[in-house]
Formats: sequence, structure tokens, C-alpha cells
Amino acid sequence: MSEPRNDPPPPYQPPSLVHIVDDVPELSRHDENTPGPVLLVSLSGFLDAGNAAGLAVDHLLASSDGRVVASFELDGFYDYRARRPPMTFVEDHYEGYTAPRLVVRAMTDQRGTPYLLLHGPEPDTHWEAFTRAVRRVVEHFGVRLTVSMGSVPMAVPHTRPVMVTNHATRSDLLVAENIWQGVIAIPSSAQALLELRMGEWGLDALGFVAHVPHYVAQVDFPAAAAKLVECVESVAGLEWSISELNEAAGRRDAEISEQVSESEEVRAVVAGLEQQYDAISPVSADGSGLPIAEARDLPTADELGAEFERFLADLDPGDPGEQGGDGDAGFR
Repeated sequence: MSEPRNDPPPPYQPPSLVHIVDDVPELSRHDENTPGPVLLVSLSGFLDAGNAAGLAVDHLLASSDGRVVASFELDGFYDYRARRPPMTFVEDHYEGYTAPRLVVRAMTDQRGTPYLLLHGPEPDTHWEAFTRAVRRVVEHFGVRLTVSMGSVPMAVPHTRPVMVTNHATRSDLLVAENIWQGVIAIPSSAQALLELRMGEWGLDALGFVAHVPHYVAQVDFPAAAAKLVECVESVAGLEWSISELNEAAGRRDAEISEQVSESEEVRAVVAGLEQQYDAISPVSADGSGLPIAEARDLPTADELGAEFERFLADLDPGDPGEQGGDGDAGFR
């Protein structure tokens, strides 16, 4: 009778937080003359005032029959109690459950150029593990550039071109100089941490944050979505038609203008924001840059809140799902 073996247990292997498809021929044709794909990133829930990034992602998804090539184990970093997924209850039983998904899709633009799109809810926990998982995706597919999209509420009027702030892991990746001096402390996000870590790893990454009028940050603002897509086109070598977004932006602008016209107080606030916007100097013709203006007698935060609380109460959000993001649009 042989002696029982007392082999040591195998070393602990943490569960993989991302599952990557190995055979993706449309993404494996890059070489020295053909660079790897671009990875676009948009995580819903925080940097998405006016649902701008969400609308941009929806537009891209409607433009291409993409397929999932990487899937994240969302159970590892999703707070189900904070953001409860929807279920369907039919008479006397549960029938459906819409599970949240965080995936990378292989997509093509309108010219057939392949790219990757990472989209889904922002992780609630384990941000560092998430960034390492994304790094695996980047290295597996030979991603040459990562571009993120986001939006924040700002004291800007809806009657002026959408401004953006651009940021990058290297200064030569920037497309414009931001009109911003000094250092500010801001709430962090998984998306921002990802760009920070990629810079530390020597990987190229940049991003665009659209400025959404704070008084419409809780409803869809398609003009900012169109601006984000344009910005991505300028750095990624990709191309899409944004006519549908522009048409939606026109309809939203008409709706906002109608509501504004009915309140003298709101018109005064918008006029003050226009003065501040127009005082920015210098500002590029395409509206890029962060709005910083000379000191003016503008409404206080309390005055703005009181007037626009009434304004938002009257603004019709339209169809179900028109509300920005998942209720977390912008800073909280």
C-alpha cells in the first residue's frame, strides 16, 4: 500500500476579472505599417452629465454591428445595492433580469476601420484591479491609443458652442490648450484612474470632457454627445456621421429655449452665463477649452438653484430613458 502523498496545494490564483476572446482576426492585422486599433472608453454613472457620453456610445453602437471580444466579471466590482439592476415581475412570478454588463466590443466606423469600444457601468470597487484588467485588453489587442469620453456640468449657457477639456498622458497628445491655470482637487473616477495608470505604464491615452450647462445636466444633451464624437474623430483617425445627433440637439435646444422664454428670471441667468462665456479670451473657434472669465456680477449658486429648480420641473424629458445616465449624471 503506497504512502499518501502530501503535495503542497497549488498557489492561489485570483479569479480573472476579464475574459478575452483569442481569435479576433479583424484586430490582428497590425504591424509596423498598420498600427493597432484605438480603444474608446466610456463608463456610465459619474462623468456623464447630460448623458453626453452615453448618447455618444449609443450612436456608435447603432452605427456598427460590433461583437463582444472581452467581458469583465462585474460581480467583482459592482455594488448591486447602490445601483439595482431592473427585473420584471409578471402577475405572480419573476420573469426577467437585466444584468449589468461591462464589455469591450470590436467595432468599425463608417469607412470600415476597426476599433474597440469599452462601455458599461463604472466599477464601484477594486479600481486598481479594473485598470490592470483593461491593461490586459490593451496589450492583447495591441491597442495604440486609448481615448475616453466624459461630460461634467458647468456654468455655461446652452446657447453657445459646447466646450471641451482635453487631457492626456503626454502633452504632445493634446489637441488644444485648456484655458485653465492652477491646480484643483476633483472627485476621482475609475475612468480617470485608468488614464493615470496607463501613463505610468508608458501607454498612450487621452480623453475629452464636454461641458454641459448645469441646468440641463439631468436630461439628455445631444449637442455635447456630437461634440465628443467630433473630438474622437480628430485624434483616432475614425469617422462617423453625426447628423442624427445634431438633429436631436436642435430639438433639445428648441425645447430648452421655449422653457427659458417663459421665465424672465431664467432668461436673466442665461444672459449672465452668455456674458461669462463671451468674455473668455482666448478661446478656439471650435469651442475647446475650459471656461474661465473675468469677474462679473453673476447669480449666486443659491439663485441659480432656485431658478433652475423650477426650470427643470417644467422641462419635458421626453421618452423613457431620456434622463441622463443612470441617475448619477455629473458630480454629486
